[in-house]
Amino acid sequence: MDSQWSTEFGAMASQYWTPERTLELTGGKALLVTPEQSAPLLRAIGILHRDASMPPPQRRKFFQLNHMLRLIRPPLEELMVSGEPLHLVDAGCGRSYLTLALAWCLKHIFDHPFSLLGIDRNPKLMDDCTRRAELADLGGELRFAAADLTEVDLAAIWAATFESPLALDGVVALHACDTATDDAIALGLRHSASLIAVAPCCQAELARGWAQLAADGTEGPFAPIWTTPHLRRALAETVTDTFRTLLLEAAGYETRAVEFVRSEHTPKNTLIRAMQRTGPDETALRRYHELRTSTGGVGIKLARDFEGG
Repeated sequence: MDSQWSTEFGAMASQYWTPERTLELTGGKALLVTPEQSAPLLRAIGILHRDASMPPPQRRKFFQLNHMLRLIRPPLEELMVSGEPLHLVDAGCGRSYLTLALAWCLKHIFDHPFSLLGIDRNPKLMDDCTRRAELADLGGELRFAAADLTEVDLAAIWAATFESPLALDGVVALHACDTATDDAIALGLRHSASLIAVAPCCQAELARGWAQLAADGTEGPFAPIWTTPHLRRALAETVTDTFRTLLLEAAGYETRAVEFVRSEHTPKNTLIRAMQRTGPDETALRRYHELRTSTGGVGIKLARDFEGG
């Protein structure tokens, strides 16, 4: 039934999205996901209406999704060179817009075999994500499980879900809140994932630590930052993500932090993209410790997981 709906809706969308309408929407840009080719996906995640139209409020989300896919595409293509099926996890997947889009692209655009598991702690939300995956005819390759990232036995869940052993290729996390981004990165590190791509959100842990330094009357060169709430929050986001890039480099990953959504759309616009390349990098670890010391000595959860304490 879902496969039939997907086919019928796709046919309706291909008639609605004439070349003229598509050109007006895209401005001639080459996008991975377009309404005339990916209508079931865009309907499943709420970007298209039931008549296949795309209302103006949804157009921003449409372009954000495509930009995010464009940034993740190069490391995915690198992983696909081997021809082996990809094993991917979306850690803290939430409503799973990225999860569904990745699955759609792998199946219909890249034509590459894969298994993709979305994990979030809310069972009802995971049931809803499962329904939308089935609606888009992705239920075979894309599955969801309710679990806490800090406690998850990923190998056991993977084996129970896909009836095969886990050999993890990549971990992605879109706007996992505060330390949940650290948990997603740590999950990738524990399983030696070749690709780790996270878009952090609400980096509050470091700001809380700095606020405590201010409350304790601690002196230091960053004290003017610690005692000014707005500046403390703003700088803590940047320093937190710098800590994360250094720790990933220390673990042997080639790491870049890039803007994945333009800042006029949202302040939550950093994508940390890391590919495993080498062995441990002691220089990067030293630089992390130096930066942590110079900013007040407050670290982040990822460092405690990384260093085992």
